[in-house]
Amino acid sequence: MKFRNPLLLSGLAIAGALFASTSFAQDAPAAASSSPAPIASASYQTPQGELVVHSVAAPAPTFGPAPDFKQLAGDSKWISEDQATAYPPLANDFLNADSNKDGKISKSEYARWIKQL
Repeated sequence: MKFRNPLLLSGLAIAGALFASTSFAQDAPAAASSSPAPIASASYQTPQGELVVHSVAAPAPTFGPAPDFKQLAGDSKWISEDQATAYPPLANDFLNADSNKDGKISKSEYARWIKQL
């Protein structure tokens, strides 16, 4: 088989080598320490010397169960964007929870959003 574009072939070879090196780095045994094991490592040669980069996954945020609608809305019939900040997952997903895009979350919209969790 003759490739018409040798750059494509060399690009695929380089990409394969990069993915192979990161998979080997992931399979390395973790040292006993209190910090999480690196997910990927890479080293680069710079004018100042070798630069080693280790990346780890960010810890997943933990939140308790969603509060009751009345707790967030207070005496109102909806949850405003300011009131949603009391529960960070709702504040982060406010635009999705506000399905009719009226700038507030009704009780039925909130119930629908909770089912998606």
